[in-house]
Amino acid sequence: MELKEYQIKTADQIKRYLELLVEWKKRADKNTDLEIDFPAKAWEKAEIGRHYRSHKNGIGLPLPYFCLKIPTGGGKTLMAVKAIDLINAIYLRKRTGLVLWVVPTTQIYRQTIQNLKNREHPYRQYLDIASGGRTMILEKTDRFAPDDIRENLTVLMLMLPSASRQNKETLKMFKDSGGFQEFFPDEDNIEANQKLLKQIPNLDAYGKETGFWGRQIKTSLGNTLRLLNPIIILDEGHKAYSETAQNTLKGFNPSLILELSATPPEESNKLVDIRGQELNHEEMIKLDLHIFNKASTDWKDTLLETVSRRNMLEERANDFEANTNIYIRPISLIQVERTGKDQRVSGFIHSEDAREYLIKTAGIPPEQIAVKTSEKDELKAVDDIGGLLSKNCQIRYIITKSALQEGWDCPFAYTLTILTNPSSKNAITQLIGRILRQPNARKTKIKELDESYVFCFRQKAADLLKDIKNGFEQEGLGDLAARITADEDADDIVQSGKEKTIAIREKFKKAAKQVILPVFVIDKDKESWAVNYERDIASRIDWNKINIDPIYSLTLSIVEEKDMEHIVSLKGKNKDELIEQKEVKHLKDGGLRIDLVFLTRHLLDIVPNPWVAYEIGERAMAKLIKQNGENPVINNFVFVIEELKKILSAEKDRLAEDIFKSMRDSGELKFLVIGNDFSFTFPNKIKARQSERPLYKSDGQMLQKSLFEFMPEDDFNETEKAVAWYLEDQDRLFFWYRNAARRDYAIQGWKKQKVYPDFIFTKSENDKNSRFESVFIIETKGLHLKNEDTDYKKSLFDLCNKMADRKRLGELELALKEKSVRFEVVFEDEWKRKLNEMMS
Repeated sequence: MELKEYQIKTADQIKRYLELLVEWKKRADKNTDLEIDFPAKAWEKAEIGRHYRSHKNGIGLPLPYFCLKIPTGGGKTLMAVKAIDLINAIYLRKRTGLVLWVVPTTQIYRQTIQNLKNREHPYRQYLDIASGGRTMILEKTDRFAPDDIRENLTVLMLMLPSASRQNKETLKMFKDSGGFQEFFPDEDNIEANQKLLKQIPNLDAYGKETGFWGRQIKTSLGNTLRLLNPIIILDEGHKAYSETAQNTLKGFNPSLILELSATPPEESNKLVDIRGQELNHEEMIKLDLHIFNKASTDWKDTLLETVSRRNMLEERANDFEANTNIYIRPISLIQVERTGKDQRVSGFIHSEDAREYLIKTAGIPPEQIAVKTSEKDELKAVDDIGGLLSKNCQIRYIITKSALQEGWDCPFAYTLTILTNPSSKNAITQLIGRILRQPNARKTKIKELDESYVFCFRQKAADLLKDIKNGFEQEGLGDLAARITADEDADDIVQSGKEKTIAIREKFKKAAKQVILPVFVIDKDKESWAVNYERDIASRIDWNKINIDPIYSLTLSIVEEKDMEHIVSLKGKNKDELIEQKEVKHLKDGGLRIDLVFLTRHLLDIVPNPWVAYEIGERAMAKLIKQNGENPVINNFVFVIEELKKILSAEKDRLAEDIFKSMRDSGELKFLVIGNDFSFTFPNKIKARQSERPLYKSDGQMLQKSLFEFMPEDDFNETEKAVAWYLEDQDRLFFWYRNAARRDYAIQGWKKQKVYPDFIFTKSENDKNSRFESVFIIETKGLHLKNEDTDYKKSLFDLCNKMADRKRLGELELALKEKSVRFEVVFEDEWKRKLNEMMS
C-alpha cells in the first residue's frame, strides 16, 4: 500500500521527532542530576510550532506522549502500524517487544484485531515487515511468556474500560494470575522481589516491607505490562483524557504513548495536524455530501427514495466493475428510533418496521438486509465470509439506531437515511462519518460513486445543517463543511452547499493567457514529453554506483542492560543462601541471526529490485561482521538497517540528481513551454461553495489583485494569508494566484514527489499596471519546516532559474518572450525582504 502525500509527511515528522528523542535521551541519561525533560526538549528542537505538555510514567520518568491528528477516513490505523516500525527502529533500536493497543469500543476492537490478525491485510503486512515475520496478536485473556516478547513483535489488544483501574469487573487484570510467573522472581526469593520493587516501585504487591516475607509482587497481567515498558497506541485518544484513564495508561510504564484522534483536546501534543482538504486532495473521502430533505410526513417515502438512489448507485458500480474489474457494492445505512425486542409500538419507527417495508414493499431480498443493535448483531456472521467488502457478502442495507456511531468502517456505505422523528434527538452528528470513506482510497471518476448522500424527512433546515456540520467537526473534517450540498429537489433546506463559478477578473484575462509556465521535458528522437520520475529518472539509476561506505563507520553499541535477564533462585531451605547468579543474554531484536530477507524487505522502499536490494544488504552485513564481529552486528541489526536506509535514500537522490543534470547537460532534458498538453496555464474558471468564506484583505476590504475575485479563506494558512495581503499592497504587482496542490502547476524534479509552489504572481512593467514583465513562482515555508526537503526545493528552484532564460522559453512559445520567470523559496522570517527584492 503506497502512502499518500500527507501520510509521507506524517511519517517524516514522526521520524524527525524520534531522532531528536534519541539525541536528547542520551543527554538526559548522561546528566541524570539535571533531570532533563528529554521529550519536551526534542519537541522544542523539532520546531513543531505548538506547545508541548509534559508527561511522566508510573515511576516518575519523562514519557514521550504525542498525537497524530488525522481526520476520519485518513488512515489513522495505517499510520499507527507505520509508526510502530519507526519507534522500534529509531527510538528503541529493536524489532520485537510489546505494543499495547488500546481502543474505546467493541466495534473498533473487533475491526482492528480482525485486520491485524489477517496476514493478507496491509496493516498486518506492515507489522510483519517490521518484525521479520515474527508478529503475535494477542487479547487480554491470552497468556504469553518472556520468550514471546523477546522473539516477536507482540501486539496486545485492550479495551479502554479494561485499562481502567476503577472498573471493578476488570480489576482481575491486576490480580495474581497463573500465566505470568516467568516474568517475576520466585515468591520465596525475598531479595529479588525487593530489588525489583525498588527498581519499579509502582508494581502491585502483597504484604508489608517490614513483614517476615517482605512485599510479594503480584504476578498479574497489569504488573507484567509495567515490567515490559510497552509502546502504547491509544486509538480515539480524545476519549482517554479522564484522570483515571491517564493515570492507568501512564501507570503501565510505557516507553512511549502514541495517540490517534480526529479531534484531540487542547491539551494534546499534536505532532501532526492533517486537515480535511488534504484527505480530499488525496481522494480519501466521498465528497460532495448531498442532503435530501423530504417534505412528506411519511417515513416510507424517504426510505423508498433511498432504495431508488442505492439501486442507481449499484448500476453505476456494475458499469465501473465491467470496465475496471474493481468491485463496489453500495450500502445504505438506515437510522431508526427503536430496535429493542419489546419496543415495537406505534408512534416510533422500529428496525423491524424498516426491514418489513424493504422486504414487502420495496422487494429487497431478506439476505440483503442486516440489523445492527446492541442486542442483535447480524453483521457478525459477515466476518466469516470475508467481511462487508467481500463479493460473497449480500448485505446492501444496514438498519441501526446508534450501534454504528464509532469505529465502524465500510467504504461501501454511500447513503445515510434518517428515519427518526423530526422532533426527536438523533445521532446524525455521529453517523455522518460512516459514509464518507472512499472505496480503495481512489476516485472512480464517476461522479455518483465519488459522492455521498443523506436522506431525511421534515427536518428543520437550520438544525439539520448544523447537525451535519457538527458531524464534520467531530470527524476532524471541519474545514470541509462547505462541501455539504443540498440537492435542488430537496424541500425546506438552505442551499448552502451549492457551487458557484468564478471567472478570471476581466482586467487580467488577456495577460493571464500569456502566462504559460515551463516544465522539465525530455526532448529525444524528435519527440517531447514531460518528465516522469519512474520512467525517466529512477529506471536509469545504476545501483552499482552507490556508495555505502558511511555504514562501515557506524559505532555499534553493546547490548543494554535492560536486554539481559538475570535469574536468581534459593539454594536449599536457607532463604539467605543464593544459588550462583545466572546471566542469560537476550538480544534486543529478538533474533540470534542476521536475517537478509528481513533486511531486503526494508530496503525495497528505496531499491525497487529485490535482487539488487538483497545484494546490497548482503555486502553491507558481510563487511560489518568482518570489522566488528558477528554478535555486535546482530545486537544492532535494526539500528544498522535504519542507518543503511538513510544512506541508500541519500545515495538514490544523489544519483537521481546526477542523472537529471547529465540529461540537462546533454540537451536531452529541457525546461520548456511546450503547449497546453504539458505546460501549465491558469484555469479560466474556478468553483467554490456558496457557504465558503472568502479571503479578505487584512483591513477587511475586498481583494483587488487576485487573479480571481473570490479566493476561499480555508485554502490559506497564516503565513500564506500574510503573503497574499502583502502582495495586495504592492504598487507594481499586476496579479497573484494561489496555486493549488495536486491540481495546478507542479515541477517534477529528481525526487519522486512533485513540487507544488504556493503562489504565482506577476510584476507590471511600470506603476500604470497595464502589462506585466515578470512572473514569480514562490514556495513559502514556516521556520519549523526548514529541512532536507526545503534544501531540495531551493536547489530545484535554482536550477529552474538557470534554465528559465528568455531564449529557451521562447523556443516553442511566443507568449512569454521578453518576460522573465523566477522561482523562489521564502521563509516566514524573510519573506517581506524577499518580496521587496522581487518588486524592486
